[in-house]
Amino acid sequence: MFALEDLTGFVDSLKKDIAAARSRDPAARNVGSAQILLSYAGVQALFTHRVSHVLFEVGVPIVPRLLSYASRTATGVEIHPAAKVGSCCFIDHGSGVVIGETAVVGDNATLYQGVTLGGTGLHTGKRHPTLEKNVTVGSGAKLLGPITIGHGSKVGANTVVIHDVPPMTTVVGNPGHPVRVEGKRPEGPDTDWIHLPDPVAEALKKLSDRVAGLEEAIAELTGRKQKPAEVKELRKKKGPSPAGG
Repeated sequence: MFALEDLTGFVDSLKKDIAAARSRDPAARNVGSAQILLSYAGVQALFTHRVSHVLFEVGVPIVPRLLSYASRTATGVEIHPAAKVGSCCFIDHGSGVVIGETAVVGDNATLYQGVTLGGTGLHTGKRHPTLEKNVTVGSGAKLLGPITIGHGSKVGANTVVIHDVPPMTTVVGNPGHPVRVEGKRPEGPDTDWIHLPDPVAEALKKLSDRVAGLEEAIAELTGRKQKPAEVKELRKKKGPSPAGG
């Protein structure tokens, strides 16, 4: 059933997944490959999925789903055997990650705990997200439906995404809003979740400025001045991240 190239492919994929874990997890920088394989749930889940996916593709019954179930029980990561996962991917911590049947995860993707690549409705066909290369998805993010997350994009923690995301875009909020990070390209597994823009706060600030302008105009007309409304930021946007790094 398996050719020599299948075994070679598994070994090569395993090496790449271990290398991805080592390069993207600061806690794994000085950890040996054997320890990563034996103790990193995300690496174990990916390797098990690659086996179950091959079995599913060649039409082996029952076994692929049993492997998926066993992997979910052991690692907390549920990946449907039919899902397509690229090389050099990294699932950090793993617990609560769900990747649906028609999901596609591109090369060099990084997923954190609690991420869901889920479907909407009960229709058949493509119903789960497609992640292009170099996508980073933060903890607890929910990507729902047959949407496409463009190359190099970053999805903030706890963001809910239900629409396509252009390449090199950062998305935050619920529902997710595309935002631009000044002076920074969100390429690769950037984990600075602290300084992401807040589109709701920015909208309120613009509204406050508008109200202040109207109050000033009224004061000039009536001759009665009053202190204009203002919004004070609770934290600075600049400076080092309190998360370190």
